[in-house]
Amino acid sequence: IVSGSWDQSVRVWNAASGQEVQVLQGHTDSVRSVAFSKDGTQIVSGSSDQSVRVWDAASGQEVQVLQGHTGHVTSVAFSEDGTQIVSGSSDQSVRVWDAASGQ
Repeated sequence: IVSGSWDQSVRVWNAASGQEVQVLQGHTDSVRSVAFSKDGTQIVSGSSDQSVRVWDAASGQEVQVLQGHTGHVTSVAFSEDGTQIVSGSSDQSVRVWDAASGQ
């Protein structure tokens, strides 16, 4: 399980035990949306800091920072095949990103 928080963190939890597994730090404002890739290897997060961040789920390391929104990022998701990331923002835009390149 993955969650985002007003404390600017992304947290990964063990679903069976309820124990916190990792705390991912990097956002500079509240985290509004999070999602796992279908294969469980990556996490995407969107924040009020206007960024979309991609994380390695195993290590917790930040892989990419996707910039382009001019408002709070309110929704993020991976495509079914994991090749794209979609993000929605209070700037009234929806962006589709290449998951590998971040473009």
